Amino acid sequence: MSGIIEIDVHGKNVEAAIEEIRKHLNNVKPSVYRIRIIHGYHGGTRIRDGIQDEFGYEREPKIKRITMGDNPGITELILREF
Repeated sequence: MSGIIEIDVHGKNVEAAIEEIRKHLNNVKPSVYRIRIIHGYHGGTRIRDGIQDEFGYEREPKIKRITMGDNPGITELILREF
């Protein structure tokens, strides 16, 4: 099993995207060390900013840090270092 969960939130509004992410975060297995959120770049920046507002600044104890993915349409929540 992979230690990375991918969540595609294309087409969702910020609130629905946050709800989807939180659902996965609340049920995450110990083997998972990263949650990759695919939100898109064009129009996805509101979701990216919402993720930072909701989960950044040590607001969620399970998340160690938030980083950009391989492209601007991806945000990654780091749960633990691999």
